[in-house]
Amino acid sequence: MEKRNIQKYTWIAMTTLLLSSCKLPALVNREAVTNVPEAYNISSGDSTNSASVNWRTVFNDPYLTALIDTALSHNQELNILLQEIEISRNEIRARKGEYLPFVGVKAGAGVDKVPRYTNIGALEANTEIKPGKEMPEPLGDFGIGLYASWELDIWQKLRNATKAANLHYLASMEGRNFMVTNLVAEIASSYYELLALDKQLDILQQNIAIQQNALTLVKVQKEATKVTELAVRRFDAQLANTRSMEFYIHQQIMETENRINFLLGRFPQSVPRNQGDFEQSLIPALKTGLPTQLLFNRPDIRQSELELAAAKLDVQVARAQFYPSLGIRSALGLGAFNPGYLLKAPESMLFSLASDLAAPLINRNALKATYLNANAKQLQTVFEYEQKLLSAFLETKNQVSNISNLENTYLQKKQQVEDLVLSVDISNRLFNAARADYTEVLFTQREALEARVELVETKLKQWQASIQLYHALGGGWK
Repeated sequence: MEKRNIQKYTWIAMTTLLLSSCKLPALVNREAVTNVPEAYNISSGDSTNSASVNWRTVFNDPYLTALIDTALSHNQELNILLQEIEISRNEIRARKGEYLPFVGVKAGAGVDKVPRYTNIGALEANTEIKPGKEMPEPLGDFGIGLYASWELDIWQKLRNATKAANLHYLASMEGRNFMVTNLVAEIASSYYELLALDKQLDILQQNIAIQQNALTLVKVQKEATKVTELAVRRFDAQLANTRSMEFYIHQQIMETENRINFLLGRFPQSVPRNQGDFEQSLIPALKTGLPTQLLFNRPDIRQSELELAAAKLDVQVARAQFYPSLGIRSALGLGAFNPGYLLKAPESMLFSLASDLAAPLINRNALKATYLNANAKQLQTVFEYEQKLLSAFLETKNQVSNISNLENTYLQKKQQVEDLVLSVDISNRLFNAARADYTEVLFTQREALEARVELVETKLKQWQASIQLYHALGGGWK
């Protein structure tokens, strides 16, 4: 009867243990929203996407491609991220080892002297190793053997952790790809900014020469009493203002070159570049394709998608912490109180085999906190995924509109420059013929200079919009 009661209470305790371990906090679940518009424009359904085009084809300037190649090898931020990827790869290796048996070797030696008037001391005093040979005192303890432990992955906890580590590694690879797209876009944008500054400097130097000639002519006319000292001072002030702008452009060129040098991971030096006319450069015509292609082309979206999958597995791993764990332990070796007896088998042989089933029962707050944090992290990853998807669509939509508007702006600016350049020639001839005031010449020259500089800036904005569209589509990492 007593034996049956013991078995009954044992089963009650085990059932209570299992039920309490399976009672978990409520899980909040939310799926990511991936429904995007079918097209960027209602009338557009072309699936051709320029994101699949290699950046060498989009940016075919040999100087620019050389700069990008250098940056991909020497950029410090990219190299730092590569080490993060290596850390993620090692994490996979560590996770894989957790659900395999741990096997080790152990050797030890020691000595023990127990009190005579204790149960163990009394037993040893009355025990003979051999007939007529008492137990030695103090008692030595020497041993060598193998030991192993293995947690059976009955709830897929360890395997899910390994899968999550693998997904984190793949996500870090996509993060590296996204950094490459950023690097390519930033270098290309800075390079064309450098070409635009060169063109603006050339325009300023041309205007300085024109204004110097105008100043010389005004001085001659002053000597002939055709104009006053005021006209000379106004022409001289305009020349000084243009020369000051020249120094400002020189500073911008130096800073832009150093920005490129920083991205290339090198100390300041001159950046070789195309010496052709920047205004005649051909901007690549890009195809946007369909918005759903952003899910496959944008590395940051792919990264978030992988992180989301890993976060779901992390929740399952945290959930499995509440379940009972089954472990097996074993040992096999040799042991004796004297080293000389170690090899005397089978008397010196030892072995053990045991298993245990354990589950958290009381004070599981730490496990609950880990589980709730994993679930919150999953929701956070969902929001990040949605945010990146929305951001990618809006970036692409904005740049498509920007390219169209800049194209129309450039045409109007070009017409303005042509009219003002012609106006400068007309105003000079009228002034020489004493049919126009010198202020008209000054205003016309200043407006023509500003218009030519703005035309170059508009061309630069066109290049930058095209670069940003290529980046928004997910191009630059393939």
